[in-house]
Amino acid sequence: MKMAIATVSNQVSGHFGHCDGFTVYTINDNKVISKEFLQSPTHQTGVLPKFLADNDVNSIVAGGMGKRAQDIFNSFNIDVIVGVSGDIDQVVETYLKSELKSTNSICDEHQHLKEDSDESDHKCEH
Repeated sequence: MKMAIATVSNQVSGHFGHCDGFTVYTINDNKVISKEFLQSPTHQTGVLPKFLADNDVNSIVAGGMGKRAQDIFNSFNIDVIVGVSGDIDQVVETYLKSELKSTNSICDEHQHLKEDSDESDHKCEH
């Protein structure tokens, strides 16, 4: 099983489409077998779900994500876990303890942020 976490400086990104890339954990028998960082490709509709599907990812973790993106991930049979924040390694530990839960929050309105902007500027429906 592979879990991708939208990552900015070893933290869960507030919005999956504005992350530096994805830290992908390979998990087997409830243990992390490997961890790798995949640089994020260009953010365009549908690109990131296909990119992660092509890398055999089974689930995506992010702070926020729009409904359309969640639907596209689901069409690739990738589970979506949103409403998550914090250190990525701690998030995986929480997952391994079966304590990581999705809030099912949907980002319904945000501006496409510049690299030097504050991700907290986007609005999410929780």
